[in-house]
This record gives sequence, C-alpha cells and structure tokens, in this order.
Amino acid sequence: MKNMIIASTSTLFEGDYLDYLLPHLKVLFKEASTILFIPYARPGGISHDEYTNKAAGAFSIIDKKVIGIHTFTSPIEALNEAQGVFVGGGNTFVLVKQLYDHKLIPELQNKIKDGMPYLGTSAGSNICGLTMNTTNDMPIVYPPSFKTLGCVPFNLNPHYLDPDTSSTHMGETRETRINEFLFYNTQPVVGLREGSWLEVKGNSIVLKGTLSARIFEYNKPPYEMEPETALSHLK
Repeated sequence: MKNMIIASTSTLFEGDYLDYLLPHLKVLFKEASTILFIPYARPGGISHDEYTNKAAGAFSIIDKKVIGIHTFTSPIEALNEAQGVFVGGGNTFVLVKQLYDHKLIPELQNKIKDGMPYLGTSAGSNICGLTMNTTNDMPIVYPPSFKTLGCVPFNLNPHYLDPDTSSTHMGETRETRINEFLFYNTQPVVGLREGSWLEVKGNSIVLKGTLSARIFEYNKPPYEMEPETALSHLK
C-alpha cells in the first residue's frame, strides 16, 4: 500500500528546511530509523554531500538518520534495503536523468507500491506523476524519457503561481503553460501551491495544507479544490 507525502516545497517563506512538514514526517517515517536521501536534483548545483547534510539536519530534529544514496557502491542495493526514501527538489531534468542512468525508476516504483514511506518535494514531487512534462525547470540535461513514477494518475506542477495583476512580467502565466500542455496531452494536472502537499495512502489521495489546489483537466475549465478534499477521482 502506497504511503507518501508529495509536497510542493521543502521550505516556506519564514521557515527552516522541512520544518512545516516535520510533524507529518514523524508519522510517515515512524517505522524507519534511517532514511535514504536521493540528492540528484542538486538545487543550484550544490554537491550531493552538501544537500544530504541539509536533509540530515532537518531529520535529526525527529531523531531520524539520513544517508545519501550517492555514498553507496550500488544505488539499486541501497534502495532495495531502504526503510524510507526522501527525494529532494532541484532540477527535475537532472533528477530524472540520474534515476534512469542508475536504473532506479522500476526499483522506486516497486518499493513505493510495497509500502515504503516516500517523501518528495519539488522535483521529487514532479516525478510522482505520470510524466515530468509539467515541471517549471530548465532542460539543462536530456533524460532518456519524460515518463516518471506514475504513483498518482495525473501530472503535478509544484510551486504553482497564480497570475499577479500588479506584476510587470509580460511572459506566459503558469496556467497558460499548463493549458499548452493539455492541448497535446489528456492527463490531469494538479497545481500545488507553496505549503500544500498530497497525502497518499493506498488508493487514497488527499490534499493537505491550508491552500486550495488548482486542477486542470482536458477540455474543462480549471477549478479549485479545497484542503482535505480527495483527488482520487482524477485520471
């Protein structure tokens, strides 16, 4: 049975890394003493060690040990032995390429299906959808495929931003970009605002946090769904 938290972001405006999620992570990882961290997305190009240390500092608050997957000779063996996994944010193209290069996509899918606790933030959330095509990131590397884990039956757009009528920005809005995606694709897209996350328990998918999510479906006007609402109908 799937047991996941799929979060828009790791850090809120006035908070420390993961601090707004820590009470929920304590429950998610209650049976895990050690968490395998996948730092491949490398925000800002930081090293895998730096990124892992940042995650370890946050999880130490709830008495959990974090080990980076990059420290293992065999990433597949590391994943197979993992009690729980955290995939951090950064660049989704870099993350997905690394997951394919290390042949970790099917291993992650199987572990998640078997109930291993999973936390994803930002890029680590993007990969939970059917494809990574609704990421906001620059295509700085070329992954073998845009297909991702498919843990939920839709795509995700973490860090979803509403149009700012006072802004001088003249480019496309996030909604425009997602509508462009739906011109060529039929799967729904969930726009997750900062501080929102999805709680996945088996086949149940529930929106958590204090903000609504923006839902995009093929040939339908976008609409809002409020916190504590199930999204299991999306397919």
